[in-house]
Amino acid sequence: MDIRAVVWDVDDTLFDYTSADREGMRAHLVAEGLLLAGHGSVEEALARWREITDQQWARFAAGEVDFETQRRDRTRVFLGRELTDAEADAWFDRYLVHYESAWSLFPDVLPVLDALAESHRHAVLSNSSLHVQDRKLRVLGVHDRFEAVLCAAELGVSKPEPAAFLAACEALALPPRHVAYVGDHPEIDGRGAAEAGLLSVWIDRADAHATVEPPVGPRRIASLSELPSLLRADTRFGAPSTFR
Repeated sequence: MDIRAVVWDVDDTLFDYTSADREGMRAHLVAEGLLLAGHGSVEEALARWREITDQQWARFAAGEVDFETQRRDRTRVFLGRELTDAEADAWFDRYLVHYESAWSLFPDVLPVLDALAESHRHAVLSNSSLHVQDRKLRVLGVHDRFEAVLCAAELGVSKPEPAAFLAACEALALPPRHVAYVGDHPEIDGRGAAEAGLLSVWIDRADAHATVEPPVGPRRIASLSELPSLLRADTRFGAPSTFR
């Protein structure tokens, strides 16, 4: 199998979103004095924020609300009170200052991008918005590594729908059989890419999904350092799987 390009997810694949979100929200809660307003502890508040984020993001991914609305609703639900759009935006913008100060790539990202720079083309497919991810990639210093950056908000279709993955292949002018997709979610990224006909690679750092039954199709790796050898292997036609 001749894999000529790699399409990448961003959050929790290249960019350590979970750590940045936790650290950003922790600092924001302190600055806003919210630990004294209905949250028993920092960890309780952080867990509640992540739960609400996942719920509202699922609504956005399903096309029920737009990108700005899911942000505002995250804020309203978390604070438990009615806010105007301007008030919700202002609160979220203050959080973003702390969140962005904690941005970082995973340590295995630059080495693998360097290792594959000459052998493979690269693009991004994210379920976020181009405004957010384009800026993020620039701040992190890797934007120029990618030929194309595609996001659900502008595409009008999101992962795991095959059309999202096929749009990335089209942007590269390559058929799916020549493209690998790397993402952190076993279903949205892993199964979705496999069902669209791409070589699907599921990055599961530190067994974050250790209790998840691996879906049929994606190859499961624990570090991006495993990716170059996997791309050289004929994994879809007889070579050993990397499932653990």
